[in-house]
Amino acid sequence: MTSLQMINLSIIILSYNTKDLILRCLKSIVSQYRNELARKELEIIVVDNNSDDDSVKSIKYYVSSIKYNSIKTIENRENVGFAKGCNIGARESEGKYILFLNSDTEVLDGGFLRMVNFLDENEHVGILGGKLLNKDGSPQPSCGKFYNLFNLFLMLIGMERFGILRTNPNKLQKVDWVSGGCMMVRKFFFERLKGFDEHFFMYIEDMELCFRAKQLGLLTYFYPDIKVLHKEFGSSNRSFAIINIYKGILYFYSKHKSHLQFIIAKFLLKTKAVFGIFVGIVIGNSSLYKTYKRAIEIEL
Repeated sequence: MTSLQMINLSIIILSYNTKDLILRCLKSIVSQYRNELARKELEIIVVDNNSDDDSVKSIKYYVSSIKYNSIKTIENRENVGFAKGCNIGARESEGKYILFLNSDTEVLDGGFLRMVNFLDENEHVGILGGKLLNKDGSPQPSCGKFYNLFNLFLMLIGMERFGILRTNPNKLQKVDWVSGGCMMVRKFFFERLKGFDEHFFMYIEDMELCFRAKQLGLLTYFYPDIKVLHKEFGSSNRSFAIINIYKGILYFYSKHKSHLQFIIAKFLLKTKAVFGIFVGIVIGNSSLYKTYKRAIEIEL
């Protein structure tokens, strides 16, 4: 039997200047899946986006110390972003299933194997999202509804925090999209979808992938029987997130929606940016002011 037949799951982790986080993440995976790694039923692929904090050196040292050849590192010569970095890792993967996992996570149980079993038993499901938890163990919104214009409006006025658009269900259920922080995809389907759209640098690419999957008749499900801690913004910061969410939403609408809907979405985003600038001035928050000033200037 070849290694291609033996490997059931490929875990792909993108790394960029998160040395301590990625090492903690790797150690947590190894502690839960030693047997699968030893039998080469599971592989871990770390894609480093040209980190300058000795991440690669530290990862290689750790991997050599545990003597598993089912963990490999891909070194990019530049920071190509989340979507492209994940696609690079996926092309090198040999598993039947691919799990995209954020570097700022810690795996607390063997839930990935249960997710694999679920996909084995439910061939109509193409994408499966896992439950993410905050550091204190509370649930973190891990799946959500597509951003149609009404939902986009609700998101921009802050309604996501009330669980209207993004949730963390306690039961297995079909959803619109799941977080790329813990997303399992059938490799065959991922290749059929041509991977993540690399126009997205980071953020929104997970929702857009699920949107395209739905267009092809593939189902996305949320799987709650798993424990993964996620340090939100551990691999980025809030200002970076806002800017790239703005860019991502504009690109999503230009790609998938009518021109009229794109114009309305752009108006809603700019209106929120104007409000953010105003609030930043009133409360003397220069970071908020600068972030939304950049956001209002975004054009495709």
